[in-house]
Amino acid sequence: MKLLFVLVMLTAEAAGVEDLSGKMFTFPVHDIKAHVKLNTNKQGYNAITLCHRSFTDLKRDHVLIFIKSSLANQLLIIWDEQNQELEAHLKYQKMQYRHLNYKLNTWHSICTTWDSVSGLVQMWFNGQPLVRKFAVCASKMNGTSVVILGQKTDKHGRRFDIKHAFVGMISDVHMWDYTLSTCEIQNYMEDLNFTAGNVLNWRAMEYEIRDKMLLEDKIIPCY
Repeated sequence: MKLLFVLVMLTAEAAGVEDLSGKMFTFPVHDIKAHVKLNTNKQGYNAITLCHRSFTDLKRDHVLIFIKSSLANQLLIIWDEQNQELEAHLKYQKMQYRHLNYKLNTWHSICTTWDSVSGLVQMWFNGQPLVRKFAVCASKMNGTSVVILGQKTDKHGRRFDIKHAFVGMISDVHMWDYTLSTCEIQNYMEDLNFTAGNVLNWRAMEYEIRDKMLLEDKIIPCY
């Protein structure tokens, strides 16, 4: 496998806009600083759809994606190992999804939608739509958002929480400022043609990597 970046030790490295098709970010060690920041100029959301694929062998709680602004934590996607549930935290409201086949050492496709008018959140897991749950309505996500892969800040919002640091691989991150249709989400899940994200687009991504991180060719099973 060809490495596109060597390990970045205790420094940040920013890249211009790149097409990351067929690539993945690898988090090879349990580290309090290792993360990826995805940059966007958009701010203020009345609705969102956020999709990604992840691969890990962790048998503990771990963060997948964290979105925050200078005003508040906005969205957190995390696996809770003790309760065996996938969670979406939206402005401190927690939605829990259990009885999922969250296998280790397997790629999982996860999408999350939220709409401020209805206040409903829905998650999709490996092509399966999960129940829609009420979170918060009539409350726009304000401020300039920062999207972080593999880490979340502690309860004080000052530093990362190593207990939840991700180890594994993340790929195919897209984010939209509206809720995707069921067919579009299904197309993403099945890796078919779909409308690329207008907030974050994996095919035209601006990002920063911090500390022990790699950008590699994505692992694809051979048949």
